[in-house]
Amino acid sequence: MLLVKQELLAALANTLESLSPGAGSKAAFESPKVAAHGDFASTAAMQLAKPLGQKPRDLAERLSTALLATPAFSRWVEAIEIAGPGFLNIRLKTSAKQQIVREVLSAGAGFGQQPATGEKVLVEFVSANPTGPLHVGHGRQAALGDAICNLRASQGESVWREYYYNDAGVQIQTLANSTQLRARGFKPGDAEWPSGEKAPAYNGDYIAEIAADFKAKKTVKSEDREVTGSGDIEDLDAIREFAVAYLRREQDLDLQAFRVRFDQYYLESSLYTSGRVEAAVAKLVAAGKTYEQDGALWLRSTDYGDDKDRVMKKQDGTYTYFVPDVAYHIAKWERGFHKVINIQGTDHHGTIARVRAGLQAAGEGIPEGYPDYVLHTMVRVMKGGEEVKISKRAGSYVTLRDLIEWTSTDAVRFFLLSRKPDTEYTFDVDLAVAKNNDNPVYYVQYAHARICSVLAGWGGDAATLKGVDLSPLESPAAQALMLLLAKYPAMLTAAAKDFAPHDVTFYLRELAASYHSYYDAERILVDDEKVKLARLALVAATAQVLHNGLAILGVSAPSKM
Repeated sequence: MLLVKQELLAALANTLESLSPGAGSKAAFESPKVAAHGDFASTAAMQLAKPLGQKPRDLAERLSTALLATPAFSRWVEAIEIAGPGFLNIRLKTSAKQQIVREVLSAGAGFGQQPATGEKVLVEFVSANPTGPLHVGHGRQAALGDAICNLRASQGESVWREYYYNDAGVQIQTLANSTQLRARGFKPGDAEWPSGEKAPAYNGDYIAEIAADFKAKKTVKSEDREVTGSGDIEDLDAIREFAVAYLRREQDLDLQAFRVRFDQYYLESSLYTSGRVEAAVAKLVAAGKTYEQDGALWLRSTDYGDDKDRVMKKQDGTYTYFVPDVAYHIAKWERGFHKVINIQGTDHHGTIARVRAGLQAAGEGIPEGYPDYVLHTMVRVMKGGEEVKISKRAGSYVTLRDLIEWTSTDAVRFFLLSRKPDTEYTFDVDLAVAKNNDNPVYYVQYAHARICSVLAGWGGDAATLKGVDLSPLESPAAQALMLLLAKYPAMLTAAAKDFAPHDVTFYLRELAASYHSYYDAERILVDDEKVKLARLALVAATAQVLHNGLAILGVSAPSKM
């Protein structure tokens, strides 16, 4: 049906061009708002009526006659109906809709994928401070980032996954101090332990685990380092190095369990040791975009739409936190990534304007909207009808590992992707483990498993289904399922463009519902061989699209449940 659409679009373009030179480039189909009105719609008559000095409906009649005379429309179109002021509602022949089954089975896992464009895109996500376990907010970001990477790759882009480690600054010092206190035998609540809402200490049990392993002189190995504890509790630098490596390993294990991988782990500390921070500041000073006031160095960020100028270098000589971000993004640009997507929590909203201001002011030719941002809200967790707020191990929040252990990686991924990133989301643990149609991931996976069961019951060679006669697929239920299959590539393209993996979850739920309706309406393994093979081809194509869509989300497509 995709090829059918291409042929019909080409015919529409040629016909419009013959009516008005240059109009062919604007040829497009829309989806009718009411399915009963047809399969495609065109507003071309209304758009061309004024330039051609004709009434829209009169032009629509002329256009309809011309289109039906073309070979493509004659072959694939049942009828063209004119509605309202001049809409063309196009109704396809059943044979046109059936072509999608052959296209899906032929393309297999590549159905919906676009050819390589050569464009590079860097997606930065998770980027958690190595100061504690990953929480459910990090889980939402990991699921979002991975799915957006898959979506962009499906459109032919070369995708680079990057994790930015904030391994420098006050929070790392707090981690070291907290671990040292635990190593000395102190714990939260003791007089020696920092107290108060803003006290510089991490209170989770994981700090005690780090301290114990450091004293025991254990070795920890993460993606990029291996550190052995010295056991010397007075050596704060050694404690810091061990604690960061320990938590990096913990986060690596969480991400592996969540089936998320990265191409590079970029260290904030490297921006200082390589001189990139100093170089970025020098560029801004040389460009005349800074000034000194009250002993501090300021960026003229209001020149670029920020609500006020921002301090870059404080009186004590240290840099504010957005300065290394500017240096980091200059590095991204210089590495050839002119398309960058950052996935962060909504608490980072305030940094967007100042980072972009710094990048534009640096004189590197970086455009105004660089980088793109996808901001997400935090996640509430419900279990047993009550909100879960605290993980004993983390001390103050539910960890990603908790959520995976309570449910499954598939459930966590699907659930966390099922809403727009910037909307509040409540994760219902009880629903995520329920084996019924109310559980969306179970509902979609069960549709796939159900089809696999049908195909196994048939026992034939699935490859033979690519060439079967599809003419028996004429029922309303079959046609509805085929039309939905045909929407998958366009849905994928739109979801990639809009950074919207939730659209994939909506589509998969709709496709699963359409399949379940079809299964209930028509028996598949019937005695009539021609009918049976046609129906098997349709459900096999449905299973393939379910599999492809779940793969975009990083969710498995089980053959048995």
